[in-house]
Amino acid sequence: MSELGDVGFWKIAMRPGRPMAFGVLKPVAGKFSARKTLFFGLLGNPVAVMVTFYQFVRTALLQLNGANQIEPPLTQAMAEAPIRKKPGRTEFQRAILGRSPDGKPTVRLTGSQGAGILRSMSEANCFVILGHDQGNVATGDWVDIALFDGLL
Repeated sequence: MSELGDVGFWKIAMRPGRPMAFGVLKPVAGKFSARKTLFFGLLGNPVAVMVTFYQFVRTALLQLNGANQIEPPLTQAMAEAPIRKKPGRTEFQRAILGRSPDGKPTVRLTGSQGAGILRSMSEANCFVILGHDQGNVATGDWVDIALFDGLL
């Protein structure tokens, strides 16, 4: 890669999506454009690829196209059940946003959060975002969520 350009990073502290690479390719004289090209290496299981695409590539494409809102809108919801999380990486857990009988936003995970479980993405309508230093979440705790639509 160093012959083709510069590696910005390789491997990040997130789950799923740890084996992600980003770099900038050098321009090739006489080929396509004299501008540099962004390189995103999305590796791993299908869910890891979808999560890293949504968090990084989609954001970059929107910014390059001049969009005003490039970050997914964040909101909060109450966890319907405990969520296990070890500190040390940011986690994007697939979930379903709903409402409690009294109208409060609630969120529940789609089930097992393994990176190879594609069904978790097709059933989800949001990510529960658990920060790098955060630990376990108890039932009733408020968590950050990012809504998404139409990924699958």
